[in-house]
Amino acid sequence: MNFRKITILVVFFVFLLTSFSYVSAQKQSTLRPITVDDFFKIKRVGNPQLSPDGKWVAYTVSTTNLKKNESKTRIWKIPVEGGEAIPMTAEASSSSRPKWSPDGKYFSFLSARNKGKTQVWALNSLGGEAIKLTDVKQGVDNYVWSPDGKRILLTIKDPGPDDLEEDKDEETKKKKKKRPWVVDRLQFKEDAPGYLDNRRTHLYTFNMKDKKVTQITSGNFDDYNPAWSPDGKSIAFVSNRTDNPDANENSDIWIVSADNTDKGKTLLQLTKNTGMDNSPVWSPDGKSIAYITIPYNGKFSGFNTNHVAIISSNGGTPRALTQNLDRNASSLRFTPNGKTLTFLLEDSGENNLASITNNGKNLKRLVKGRNIAGDYDISKKGAIAVMVTNTHLPREIFMLENKKLRKLTTVNDTLMSRLKLTEVENIHYKSKDGTEIEAFVYKPIGFNPNLKYPTILAPHGGPMAQYTFEFYFEFQLWAANGYLVVAPNPRGSTGYGQEFTQGIYAKWGKKDFEDVIASIDYVIEKGYADPEKLGVGGWSYGGIMTNYVITKSHRFKGAVSGASDALYRANYGHDMYQLWYEMEFGLPWENTELWEELSPINNITNVTTPTLFIGGKQDFNCPILNSEMMYQSLKRLGVPTQLVVYPDEHHGIRYPSFQKDRYERYLNWFNKYVKGEKSTKE
Repeated sequence: MNFRKITILVVFFVFLLTSFSYVSAQKQSTLRPITVDDFFKIKRVGNPQLSPDGKWVAYTVSTTNLKKNESKTRIWKIPVEGGEAIPMTAEASSSSRPKWSPDGKYFSFLSARNKGKTQVWALNSLGGEAIKLTDVKQGVDNYVWSPDGKRILLTIKDPGPDDLEEDKDEETKKKKKKRPWVVDRLQFKEDAPGYLDNRRTHLYTFNMKDKKVTQITSGNFDDYNPAWSPDGKSIAFVSNRTDNPDANENSDIWIVSADNTDKGKTLLQLTKNTGMDNSPVWSPDGKSIAYITIPYNGKFSGFNTNHVAIISSNGGTPRALTQNLDRNASSLRFTPNGKTLTFLLEDSGENNLASITNNGKNLKRLVKGRNIAGDYDISKKGAIAVMVTNTHLPREIFMLENKKLRKLTTVNDTLMSRLKLTEVENIHYKSKDGTEIEAFVYKPIGFNPNLKYPTILAPHGGPMAQYTFEFYFEFQLWAANGYLVVAPNPRGSTGYGQEFTQGIYAKWGKKDFEDVIASIDYVIEKGYADPEKLGVGGWSYGGIMTNYVITKSHRFKGAVSGASDALYRANYGHDMYQLWYEMEFGLPWENTELWEELSPINNITNVTTPTLFIGGKQDFNCPILNSEMMYQSLKRLGVPTQLVVYPDEHHGIRYPSFQKDRYERYLNWFNKYVKGEKSTKE
C-alpha cells in the first residue's frame, strides 16, 4: 500500500471519528433534564403473562392524566418474537390481572365497568367485545383459571349491607344514610380499607358452562393465594385458622377439594409452622407443593428471612431449599419439567431472578447485577418473560433467552430518549462501629468532581426494604435540579441477611441513624457534598428516619418528613400495627420506657432544622397525627416548619394533582433552606 492510499485512509478514519463525535454532541445537546411533569408521562409496565402457545405476552400499562386527575390501567399484548403491541382492553376503563385461558381461546381480566363492581371479564383472543363473566354483588378480588378451563376460582370478600341492597340508581346510593362502624376485632384497622368488621375473604368456583358460583371455603378466617392442582381436583390456599387470627402472624397452607360441598369444613392442613407459610405452587406432576416460609423465632416476621420450601401434596415434613442462603425469596414458579424452581431473590442492592433445583442445589442467578427483575411468567415450554428496570430504564418487558435479556416492549423509549439522566454510583462505606453499608449516589447533571454540591440524604421506607439499581424518578428529579442524592441501605434493610435486618430490632433510630449519617460523611470526604448545604427527606420509615436525623443532628439545613411517626404510644390503637408493636416493643403500658425512648418527638427541643411535614388525612399506616404533633411542636418552639395534609389520601398519594404538588413542595423546600434560594411555592 503506497503513502497516498495510507493518507487517504487516515483522513477518512479521522472524518468518521469527527462526524461520530459531532453527532453524539448534537444528540447530547438536545437532551433535557427530567422535570416534575415527566412523572406523569412515564408509563408503568407490569404483570407479564405468556399465552399458552408461547407466541404472545400480555401485560399492563398504567398511565396518568394530570388534567383529569386520574390514573388508568390498560392491558396490551405483544408478539414474543417482537413487533407492534396491540391494546386488548378499552382506554376508557381500568383493567387488571390479565390471564389467558388454558386453551388460549379467551383472554380474561378484572375490571369495574359501567360504574359497577369489579368482575371477571373475557374476550376472544382473536378480538371482539369483552364479555362480563361474573356478576358478584360485592365484586371479585382475584381469580385463577382451572387447568381444563371449565371453571374459574374466585376470591371474594363477604358482602356488606350495601352490597345486599338493591339500589335503584347512583343518586339513591348517595342519599343513603351512613352507617356507624361497629367493630369487635383485635385487628380493627388497615390503611386503605379503614375500619374492619368480621367480613372475611373466601374461595368460590365459577362454572363457565352454567355460570354457577359455588362457595368452597368459609369461617371466621381469610383465605387467599389459591392455586389449582394440575389435575383440577384440589386447591391449595393460605389461611390463618388459629383461634384468634388477629393475635398472631401464623399462616398455613391448606388443601380443599375443588368439588367441596360443605364450604370447606373438610380440609387438609399441609403446613404446621407457627410462623408464616404462603404463596403455594404445585409441581407439574401434582406430587409436591413449593411455597415461601418464614420460620417463627419470636420476632416480628418482617425482620426474618423468607425462604423457599417444598412439601409433599399429601402432607409430611417440609424441606427448606434456601435455608443457607439468608436472603429473601418471593414469586415462586416451577419450570415445566418440575425439577427446578424459579423465584425472585433480594440480594445486596439487587433483585435477581434466580433458580434452584427441587433438592435445594444448583442455585443460579438468571437476571442479576444492575438489571433488576420484577414480575415474570414462564410458558409451558420454559420461555420466560420478565419485567426489568435499571437506573436509567423504567420497567419494561424482556424475554430471557440463552441467559440473555431481549427487550420486548418500548413503552417509555421515546420519552427516555429525550431525557438527560444522572450518573449513579454504587458505594460501600464503614459505619461508626465498622459495619459495611451500601448506598447509591445520584450525581447532579454535569457533575464535576472538583465541585461540592448541595446534598439530600434520602432514607428509604420499610424499614425492611432496600434501594436497588432500579429507576427512581424522585432521585433523578433532585439530581436534575442540582442536588447530589445519597440513598443508603442502613441496618434494618433487607438484602443483607437476617442479622443485618434485625440490627434495629427494638432499637429504631440508633444503628440505622449512625449508618445513614456515615453515608453523608463518606460523600463529604470524597469531596462530592457541600457540608454546609445538607438536606434530608423520606417517606414512611424514611420520614421516621428523617425525624430521628433532625432530633439527633444539627447538620441539616432543611428536611421533608413524609408520612412519618413521632410518638409511638399515640399510635397504639390508632394505626394498623398493634401486633407488630406488641411483638417488638411489648405492651405500651408494660414497657413504657422503650416506647418513649424510641419516639422522636421526645427529643423535639433538639431540632433546629426547618422541616416540612406532609401526609394523607386518611393514613392508618403512619397517621397524620404524628406529623401534626411534630409540626405543632416546632411551631411552638419557633423553628421554621409547615404542615401539608392531602384530603382523601391514605399512606400512598394517589391523586396526580397531589403527586405533582408533593414533588414541587419537596423541591421548593430544599431549594429555600438547603440552597438558600427564594421560595416560589408556599
